[in-house]
Amino acid sequence: MSALLMPVAARIAAALNAANGTAEHETAMRLMKVTEEAGEASAAYIGMTGQNPRKNITHTTADVAEELCDVIIAATVALHSFTAAPAADLTAKLDAVARRLAGDAPGAMTHHLG
Repeated sequence: MSALLMPVAARIAAALNAANGTAEHETAMRLMKVTEEAGEASAAYIGMTGQNPRKNITHTTADVAEELCDVIIAATVALHSFTAAPAADLTAKLDAVARRLAGDAPGAMTHHLG
């Protein structure tokens, strides 16, 4: 994980808090932003594979990677609305996934990563 991810996400969340507040609607909007960014990643993939015959190939793997980075950033910003300790929660989740991958947890690799 980039050492910049959490500090930058915290700054974005603070700026959004200052501009838009922290009401339930704003929290929902931040969650929806993750979905919006995921849609953009999917659209880039469709463009990369040329699945739209009207448009042919319109994107590259770099475009898909950039959109996936936007998903990660949006999710990290949204995480700040749901926990007081986003870095600790993400680290705990990554540790749990790493244990499953290593076979330390029952059912390793038989469940999805979430």
